[in-house]
Amino acid sequence: MPTLRWTTVSTPAPGTEAFVMASRFEVRSLKDVPRFFLKSLAAWKQVSGAPGAYGASLIAQPLKRTFWTLSAWEGKDALYRYARTEPHRSIMVGLRPTTKSSTFTFWQVPAADLPVDWADARRRLAEQDRTGA
Repeated sequence: MPTLRWTTVSTPAPGTEAFVMASRFEVRSLKDVPRFFLKSLAAWKQVSGAPGAYGASLIAQPLKRTFWTLSAWEGKDALYRYARTEPHRSIMVGLRPTTKSSTFTFWQVPAADLPVDWADARRRLAEQDRTGA
């Protein structure tokens, strides 16, 4: 399972909160996996220069056609600004037809608790899938 371990982009100020996003994407077929993976790498690389980014990680499970992302930001606005910025915006629009399903979840943690634990992120994503809330 290819994993891009947590990469710290910037260090938050002491005593601040981090806005965290976790996502899970499943692509429609195995033939979509290489393209999705390469485009995911480009979007992940963009995080390293994104204003307000604290860090990110990516897990790819190619044979399960599943990709997981985890990132932390100085706030919701910073995350959404990144999502609307090129190349991320075009990458996500271009990959929609190959995506079978996706799940997103958001929460806040004390910045001192970064990096976020993948087990916690996966638990939150599973809860989001179950409840839709």
